[in-house]
Amino acid sequence: MKLQRVLQYAQNLLMQTIEKGEIAVDGTAGNGHDTLFLSQLVGESGHVYAFDVQQQAIDSTLKRLSEHGARNATVLLDGHENVANYVQQEIAGAIFNLGYLPGADHSIITQGNTTVIAIEQLLKLLKTGGVIVLVIYHGHEGGKAERDEVLRFVSSLPQKYVHVLRYEFINQKNDPPFIVALEKVKQFPE
Repeated sequence: MKLQRVLQYAQNLLMQTIEKGEIAVDGTAGNGHDTLFLSQLVGESGHVYAFDVQQQAIDSTLKRLSEHGARNATVLLDGHENVANYVQQEIAGAIFNLGYLPGADHSIITQGNTTVIAIEQLLKLLKTGGVIVLVIYHGHEGGKAERDEVLRFVSSLPQKYVHVLRYEFINQKNDPPFIVALEKVKQFPE
């Protein structure tokens, strides 16, 4: 057995969950890698909604999608905390890369409070058996505060409805990223 790196494991979780024709969400479009990956998972009959607050990320994501001929994604210049304004149908999965946009202004970072709002909204839309994957980069200013807020929230989710996994390498230096994955195992009561 070979241990999967964090990003490999994140993709593996999504591959096991998302099928052609379904809907997926990229909560942090960034440079478009995850948006493209999700668009390939859902296929032409599915759809991806990608969010980012930086025009640079939107442009990068649109360019990456165009270069690969992907036409099944809506890329939105808006915060992921507003996902419910755009997505009302059931989703199969979602991914977030928390932190800052590589190669851009490092002072623009994701925030714990908006990430928690997005998770709450997505859990309501998530199909039973669906997953939300959070890749948590916390080695930057503000990263530990977001990490702690997100961990507090997901740790409080009732296990009857959501299983919460933490996947990390504990002997790596310099605050390595880790994964928190949420699997919806039962519908929440109305």
